[in-house]
Amino acid sequence: MNFCSNPSDLKITDLRCVDIDGAPKRCTIIRIDTNQGISGYGEVRDASSKTYALMLKSRILGENPCNVDKIFRKIKQFGGHSRQGGGVSGIEIALWDLAGKAYGVPVYQLLGGKFRDEIRIYCDTDVDGRHTGRDMGLALKKRMEMGFTFLKMDLGIGLLLDEPGTINAPLGFIDEMKKYASHILNVQGGSVEADMVKHQKSYAIVNTAHPFTGIHLTEKGLDFLENYVREVREVIGYEVPLAIDHFGHVCVEDCIRFARRMEKYNIAWMEDMVPWIFTDQHVRLRNSTTIPNCTGEDIYLKEGFETLIKAGGVSVIHPDILTCGGALELKKIADIADDHGVAVAVHMAESPVACLAAVHTAAAMHNVLALELHSVDVPWWADMVTGLEKPLIKDGFIRVPEKPGLGFDDLNEEVIKAHINPKIPGYFLPTDAWNTEFSNDRIWS
Repeated sequence: MNFCSNPSDLKITDLRCVDIDGAPKRCTIIRIDTNQGISGYGEVRDASSKTYALMLKSRILGENPCNVDKIFRKIKQFGGHSRQGGGVSGIEIALWDLAGKAYGVPVYQLLGGKFRDEIRIYCDTDVDGRHTGRDMGLALKKRMEMGFTFLKMDLGIGLLLDEPGTINAPLGFIDEMKKYASHILNVQGGSVEADMVKHQKSYAIVNTAHPFTGIHLTEKGLDFLENYVREVREVIGYEVPLAIDHFGHVCVEDCIRFARRMEKYNIAWMEDMVPWIFTDQHVRLRNSTTIPNCTGEDIYLKEGFETLIKAGGVSVIHPDILTCGGALELKKIADIADDHGVAVAVHMAESPVACLAAVHTAAAMHNVLALELHSVDVPWWADMVTGLEKPLIKDGFIRVPEKPGLGFDDLNEEVIKAHINPKIPGYFLPTDAWNTEFSNDRIWS
């Protein structure tokens, strides 16, 4: 079914936003309206700013949204790594939703067709507070009982903060981290908020990359982490894939020591052990262990992935569709990985809008390991959109929707309004102040 009669005359007339919280993180859903009454939905990545999207409104008004690549090339200079990629990426997704609706086809078809009818979901799992590996194992076991076939957990120095003798650091520094920036070691579920980094001390700690903190693990610390993983495996067994994330701000040498301890526990991948920007350190790490090395959720555009892949720094890449540049850029990234024998797992911790965009793109990839889900414990998550089969996730998979665009009918206004971020109230309020934002965008003289 076509949503409009004349795609060639389709024009963008508006861009508006609504900010939600608790899904499990805070994020911004964007809506792009047109002169023919159809709208497309996108999303700005979790813990980002909707300003990254709003500043682009004046640059896309009047454009035909079906010219996705043309518009992307016009606005991509205004994106950046991590959350700075959110505006460009979110708009790109909304354009595909509009193009699919305009021509009456699902997004995967616009990306070249699909390789698979359903996408495997890997389930990211948290356990709040001080706990044991057995506690985490039991939480993961429940995921398996729900039908999930691929698991991930946080594992890092956050577990050691209250264990004497496990961390070596400049005296007093760990206490400062606990006081001013504990969230960088132990963020479970929720988003980083402005008040977490408003203090100058917090900002300085948060923005000190792993090689520069002076934090090291002791043998006692390594023993603790190894015992934790042993306890997890004793509960869930060794046959289910288990990835690990959020290790902590330590140097690559300590990451190598840790990885060698973990090899016997069949880790699917270890994620973001060092910042993605340090290509040589990723190469050292990958060459020092048999555990697959993974990074990529904070990389904007394919070129950053290409550098890491060609240098031999990764066995798995982990792009986020809301950072990397959107759906078509994600497909290009996956093609580069495919050509070099590198696996792709897709990062995703936002609403069903981002999830379905990732589902369509994953369907159009030649190879994909799995797509992340971080919202199993959010009962209203799948109800944020209408027109999808229930349950959305069945036996650890999401079926690729066949309806036009992203595949859902509309947002569920009642559910969205019940979970609007109280610090950023309003439901798709006018954004006319951004209609005439201007600069000379040419990047040469």
